[in-house]
Order: sequence, then C-alpha cells, then structure tokens
Amino acid sequence: MDRITRKELKRDRFAVEFGHTVSLFEEHQKEILRYGAIGLAAILLGIGYWIHRGHEHVAVEQQLGQAILAQEAPAGQGASTTGGLVFPSEEVKQREVTKDFTQIRSEHPGTAEAAIAGYYLGAIQADAGNLSEAAKTFQDVAEHGNAQFSSLAKLSLAQIDFSTGRDAEGEKVLRDLMDHPTVFVSKAQATISLARYVARKNPAAARKLLEPLKTETGAVSQEVVTLLSQLPVQ
Repeated sequence: MDRITRKELKRDRFAVEFGHTVSLFEEHQKEILRYGAIGLAAILLGIGYWIHRGHEHVAVEQQLGQAILAQEAPAGQGASTTGGLVFPSEEVKQREVTKDFTQIRSEHPGTAEAAIAGYYLGAIQADAGNLSEAAKTFQDVAEHGNAQFSSLAKLSLAQIDFSTGRDAEGEKVLRDLMDHPTVFVSKAQATISLARYVARKNPAAARKLLEPLKTETGAVSQEVVTLLSQLPVQ
C-alpha cells in the first residue's frame, strides 16, 4: 500500500488552475502556480471559507480560522522567528489540530465549516498513513458537503483508490467529476488527474485524454504539455 502524504494530495487538488473562468480564483493564480503544494490548502480552502462567511455564524468561522492557522503553524524548536504560533513538536501540533477539526465537525454538522474541517482532517489522516480513516472522512464530506467541497473530497478519494489498487473505483470517481465539474474541481483538472493515473498502465489512453486539452490556456495548458512530454512516443 502506498503512503499518501498531504503534499501529494495537495498536488492533485491544487496544481492545476481550477476555476479559470472564475475571477476569484484568477486573482490567486500566481500564488497557486508559484507555491505548488506548499500551503495551498490554506489558500484555497481559505477562499472557500470566506465565500461562505456571510452565511454562517461568526463564532464558528473564528473557530475554523483558528484551526486552519494552527494547522499551518510551524512546529519544533527554532521553527519560527516571527513571534507567531509555534508548536513544540509536530506530534503535539497534529494532536491539537485533529482535536480542533473534529470538534468543529461534531458541533456544527451540515455547515460549510464542518465540510472544510472534515477535508483538513482527512488530509491529516492520509498524511499519517491512515488511509482507511482518511477515506471514511473524505467520503463523509463527499456525501454531506455542498457540491464544491464534495468534489474536493471525491478528488482525494480517487487518489486513495488508485494508491490502494482500486483503479476501477478511482477512474469511476474521476470520470464522474469530469461530467460534473465544480468551481473547485474543473473538468480539465479531473481529466488531467485521470490521465496521470491511467498513464501508468496505458499511455495511449492517457494521451487520448490529454490531447483535447492542448487548446486550453494558462496552467492547464502547461500541465498538459508537461504530462504529454513524459509519455512514450507513439
């Protein structure tokens, strides 16, 4: 069983330009491309958080915001010189943020905050190698979150499927995302994710998926060109 890290999960979720037709995400395109996997959960899930800010209770928003800040805080001696939040060790940090995200989910079920907390919690569980628990958490978000957060959770579920040898299930999830794109997971991103996995066993099928995306612009086009260059020459 391959171990999935949060870095790898973020790569598939955020490395491609999601909603290139949505101005909110266009404003953050440079950050997405520049930082890749680093801190993108905070950037884009933070955006999702602010989208729903006007519809949820301020106290819950603050609770989630503090949990996200804690998750992004450094850990260990000498980890920060800015005077911000620092945890004595990574173990302590993950224990605390797990408790915080779990509390938000249990106390505010059905809210956008609960969906975001569940998404973070699933990533933490995957990073710790607890893929079965991560899959359960992502599945819960997929079933109970709104369409946007559900699509993010499904993208992570597909990665877990492929990493645990459930290729057919993973492909089914990604094709469903291709047919039902959202602001957070575009059709292009779902297609590229599927092509990346399919390429392992069937480069020709991966090329067939990617070729129609060559006419795209920006990050999508760059990712497609990169992946095509890595495929065997026909």
